[in-house]
Amino acid sequence: MELPLAGVTVVALEQAVAAPLATRHLADLGARVVKVERPDGGDFARAYDHSVGGLASHFVWLNRGKESITLDLGTPAGRAVLADLVAGADVFVQNLSPGAAARLGFGAGTLRARHPRLVTVDLSGYGTGGPYQDRRAYDMLIQCETGLASVTGPPDRPAKTGVPTSDIAAGMYALSGTLAALVGRARTGVGSAVEVAMFEATAEWLGYQLHHTQATGRTPERAGLSHPAIAPYDAYPTADGQEVLIGIQNDREWARFAAGFLNRPELADDPRWATNVARVRRRRLVDATVGGRTATMTAVEALRLLDELAIACARLNDVGDLLRHAQLAARDRWRPVATPAGEVRGLLPPFGFAGLELPMGPVPALGEHTAAVLASLGYPPARIAQLRTAGALGPAE
Repeated sequence: MELPLAGVTVVALEQAVAAPLATRHLADLGARVVKVERPDGGDFARAYDHSVGGLASHFVWLNRGKESITLDLGTPAGRAVLADLVAGADVFVQNLSPGAAARLGFGAGTLRARHPRLVTVDLSGYGTGGPYQDRRAYDMLIQCETGLASVTGPPDRPAKTGVPTSDIAAGMYALSGTLAALVGRARTGVGSAVEVAMFEATAEWLGYQLHHTQATGRTPERAGLSHPAIAPYDAYPTADGQEVLIGIQNDREWARFAAGFLNRPELADDPRWATNVARVRRRRLVDATVGGRTATMTAVEALRLLDELAIACARLNDVGDLLRHAQLAARDRWRPVATPAGEVRGLLPPFGFAGLELPMGPVPALGEHTAAVLASLGYPPARIAQLRTAGALGPAE
């Protein structure tokens, strides 16, 4: 079987997380992704840390399967090379600082007028227009500005999420928008200008909180691992010092849980306990009752009984536990990924296609593919050497 995006070429003027996440998934699906980087260090995510054999963990995660080319876009020759790359591309993705791509001559309007079949994808913090248009936006700032941090963490203090949620939200909407634009182009022959703002992507993910607050006038309180609208739904202690997560989604489950786990079948019919609304009102008593029962068992014993009763449950794992997780091993989700620092393990993409394994391409070194990409544009070796000497590809070697 052919990969879904075989034959699609993506040129990415990208950095950090949001755009690289979108384009890495495009590469996972078979697209050729040419990543354009600054000669003086490249994508700044390359320097976030040095934990993967000297490479940055963010960069290894987000950039496998891409070709890296260095261009100095401050030079006319560098911009001319980028223009040649875009002319042969299907998709152009950028997440530079506000207005930077347009100032370089690569704004969506300019490119779409020149290349009607091109799909342009612009990612930014706040989108075009409005008082926040020119603000720089990083994940933590967007989490705070949208209110995501206000509903995250324990009751006494807000927190950002442990993963870059706003970046990931924007990256996934950029991915889905790109795929939709390619489907539309296949039907009409005309590309599209896709725009994704981190602020709006995160606001969409706060949909429950938005509707709740609109309807009640009350801002949801932080609840840690709990849920403001469901009970019981939390982590509960066990006799061996661990914690198990239990989530009861409906009153039928509660009746089964009360009888089979709590050994208190009368709570299924007691109006103070029988409905979720009633249990939320008595959350402290509900949690104390559940925790009192789990504390009499080990985590293994509690999880075994909960599974027998078909009650949703989980362990409170850490990232090391995820690396060793039996489910990932049983489903054969790990694959080797080549990097400039040696081979690492990477997870297969979450989307799967029957009978087709998606590629796990290597992580590129900075500028590794510059000469090869320029040769694919028809540039002869003498011209490539001239561009190097002129500094358009970075400092002359």
